[in-house]
Amino acid sequence: MAERKPGNLDWESFVDRQIREAEERGEFDNLPGSGKPLPGYGESYDPDWWLKQFLSREGLSVLPDTLRLKKFVEEERGRLLASDSEEAVRRGVGELNRTIAREIGRATSGPTSTVSLLSEEEFVGLWRETREGR
Repeated sequence: MAERKPGNLDWESFVDRQIREAEERGEFDNLPGSGKPLPGYGESYDPDWWLKQFLSREGLSVLPDTLRLKKFVEEERGRLLASDSEEAVRRGVGELNRTIAREIGRATSGPTSTVSLLSEEEFVGLWRETREGR
């Protein structure tokens, strides 16, 4: 596939020929995303698009420790409220409280944490209320 450019052709002609031949062989048929607009097409230009895409794809975060903890706790609370059993909620609150205590103790960056331990009984009461609404 890696063909050397003949000396008698300029680069544009060489590349155009390779693309045309690949099209004729059908190498561009049925590619993922075929017929769909390019991601981000029509949006304003963001010079950091590649960095944001990389962080998202790799599951990385640039949030300070305390804000990342707050986001994690909010997500876990939602997950626990969707649990099917009270036992799972109680176990989950215990695990979440251990995580909160550990993370608050080692948070090194960001604003002061506003996250506090959950009251197991209050959270189970909230879980019961959400179950009654179903």
